[in-house]
Amino acid sequence: MTTTDGSLLSTEMNNEDALYEQLLLQAAKEMQNQLPTAQESQQIRPQPGFCVKTKTKINEKVFVNVCKSDQIPPPPDLTEDGLVSLLESDDPSGYRIPMSLGEPHAEIDNSGNGCTAYDIVINSKFYNTIQSNKLFMEFFLTIGFEGLENKYNLELSREWRMLKNRKFLGSITEQNIRTKSKPVIQELESSASSLGTCNKPLLSEIESTCVEPEYTIVADPADEHPSFLVAEISLPKVDSVGSLLLDLGEDRIVLWARPDLYHLDVYIPYNIVQEKSGSQFNRKTKVLTITMPVQPA
Repeated sequence: MTTTDGSLLSTEMNNEDALYEQLLLQAAKEMQNQLPTAQESQQIRPQPGFCVKTKTKINEKVFVNVCKSDQIPPPPDLTEDGLVSLLESDDPSGYRIPMSLGEPHAEIDNSGNGCTAYDIVINSKFYNTIQSNKLFMEFFLTIGFEGLENKYNLELSREWRMLKNRKFLGSITEQNIRTKSKPVIQELESSASSLGTCNKPLLSEIESTCVEPEYTIVADPADEHPSFLVAEISLPKVDSVGSLLLDLGEDRIVLWARPDLYHLDVYIPYNIVQEKSGSQFNRKTKVLTITMPVQPA
């Protein structure tokens, strides 16, 4: 993603009519340096690992990016024999795999069709383990798929294929994980699979404290190639524009609201003119409006 040279965040205004008249630019990187860091969370930037392709029950393509980070705690050491014994036991709940499950993001596959991608971040050492052991790989993907199913109400096929020569689909974005003071652990029960019947929680998710805000994107004109797009993002918990970090790429909107309030990563099916784009946060309505001219077809 290409970051704009200037800001996309201007001063707060209550007058809707003046929204498109005052689009001031600030350096996004400067804003990021000035934003306060949450004391009970940590921002991590995972490293790409591998990408697997699967599908939903209704035959929609899904890609899962498996990433690694030293900031994710490792699971307890376990040998292959120990894993076999675990899967055959009546109580496998004593073994958890810490992982961070990222928000879904829309992408385009190699055929030019739309698809959905999810990011799973695990400990770097454990990543090396699953790479070198097929049983651990199957075990991890089964648990990871179940985690995504429970968190996002999906039904994923257990048939998957690892992409060749592609470590990641989309753009890698930072994730916030809770590191201190009563971390919330979401326990997800696994279902019967080819690895055996396990009905105890095996996944310990590292909680991401950000949520995806509600938003709309309107094209004008709507019935042909648009001249510009207008995105409206509802941020009811945001009090000041100073807590926002907006990164506008050629075909993507990435927004962070600190400390750990919102995170939005949206694919745009058009190429926008970044240097002429701008945004305005309305303090009264708590809505961030982004205006984006679109490059001609």
